[in-house]
Amino acid sequence: MEKDYYAELGVEKGADQKQIKKAFRKLAREFHPDRNPGDTKSESRFKEINEAYDTVGTPDQRKEYDHAREMGYFVGGPQGNQQYVRVEDFDGGPGGFGGTAQDLFGGLQDLFGGARQPRAHKGQDLASSLSLTFHEALAGPTKEFDLGNETVKVKIPKGVSNGARVRVKGRGGPGVNGGPRGDLFVEITVGTHPIFGRKGKRDLTIDVPVSYSEAALGAVISIPTLTGTTKIKVPAGTQPGATMKLSGKGVETAKTAGDLLVTMRVVVPTDISAEERAAIESLQESEQGRNPRRNLGT
Repeated sequence: MEKDYYAELGVEKGADQKQIKKAFRKLAREFHPDRNPGDTKSESRFKEINEAYDTVGTPDQRKEYDHAREMGYFVGGPQGNQQYVRVEDFDGGPGGFGGTAQDLFGGLQDLFGGARQPRAHKGQDLASSLSLTFHEALAGPTKEFDLGNETVKVKIPKGVSNGARVRVKGRGGPGVNGGPRGDLFVEITVGTHPIFGRKGKRDLTIDVPVSYSEAALGAVISIPTLTGTTKIKVPAGTQPGATMKLSGKGVETAKTAGDLLVTMRVVVPTDISAEERAAIESLQESEQGRNPRRNLGT
């Protein structure tokens, strides 16, 4: 029977490549052998999903598959293998079987009997997932994956970001009829950090609390970095939410390093001493006539 690879992935025939990839990733995570140890049904389903994505997940292969479905049909090949038979194969042209019934049967005998060797196909691509801590992702570790009868070591790129997909060439399923092995695709999940955030692939972010006096009068303060601490100058009159950029203090990749984006958060005290209250009241008196909301028309 003809296999409907779109149905295998739960998408419509007209789905774009992004929709196909999204559906494949969801199903691969659900039926991955690592999540379903000993479940033969899940293992079989996982193989079907990879076979479907290997065919329609690549534009060129998908185009060939769609064309074969529209113009021809499947027939059983040697040892149960399915092969495409195209309408052109029966037109009597070069490489075809000819137009008569005898020619047709002779051509099919060639196909079944092995006079025509089955085409070599690349093996199935396999999918796996990997969770890294924030610092592991920045360092670029080497991780091991158990793929049944073999253990594969995978070097994760330095500075890998959350959601990245690492391709390991030639570590997928075995090739068909002498074809090359498929590839292994590892989807990366990166944990969060209590202080630093990430913006894009290379920049780090950090929120730094500063007092009202430091923001108003200016100050030199110490802030944390990935490698320790550094001092920065807070300009006088710094506004809440202002951001400073420290070049080269972000995520380091194989080619370059990003920046550290420092955002100032002015802290308003809630528990003040009598001395602090007196100072603030004195400041309030000195601000008479200065209306910070004048641009609002109030």
